[in-house]
Amino acid sequence: MASGSGTWSAEAEVDESLLAATTDVDLLKRAWRNEKAAPEILQFEASLVLRIREQIKLICLVLQEETVEEFVDNGVDDLIVSLYQMDLDRSLFLLRSYLRIRLQKIEKYMIHISKTDLWNKLSEQEQKFTKRCIDIMEKHLNESVLERLPYGYQSILKQSISSDEDDMVPQPQLDTFVFCKTKDAVGAFQLDDVGDEIIDLVADDLNVVRYKSIKGLVEAGQIDLV
Repeated sequence: MASGSGTWSAEAEVDESLLAATTDVDLLKRAWRNEKAAPEILQFEASLVLRIREQIKLICLVLQEETVEEFVDNGVDDLIVSLYQMDLDRSLFLLRSYLRIRLQKIEKYMIHISKTDLWNKLSEQEQKFTKRCIDIMEKHLNESVLERLPYGYQSILKQSISSDEDDMVPQPQLDTFVFCKTKDAVGAFQLDDVGDEIIDLVADDLNVVRYKSIKGLVEAGQIDLV
């Protein structure tokens, strides 16, 4: 009986330690790495960003109420204060970089994003930003160039009216090779539609593959980009 209780207690401690190890900053770092490495824009981490912003506000409030000297005078170790400041700086860097990378992708692929299911992966603010960018770009191109071109060549989407597709709209290159790390064992995985390329995805295994092959696994959280 005692042995069983001890085993359960040890397992509970392991679970708690794993949960404690995965902080919001760790999750933001993972989202930042994935966004930075993926050729297309990924799902906006709304709840995570909200929690990080609340934590940043809380730390800023604490640090603004008193100076370092006042903390020390009140018996707080200056090392503790420095650690708070470092944690704040790290969170701010990750959040700003994460949002900046997404804005860069929006600016580059705004029209493509607005016409595909990628639109649903944007936050409400990002959708408003995308609409404004498209409106401004269309107005500028029409007034400066397109109105002066012959009929049939005045589209910002196609080279000419005879084009079947929007051949002037930049699109993410999903064939791009990416480094990825498997979080859990996936097993035999088919990399192509034909079935000629099959790899065994083992937990913590590092691979270099085409992004489009593992796109679904990245979206499902089974694989992290590095």
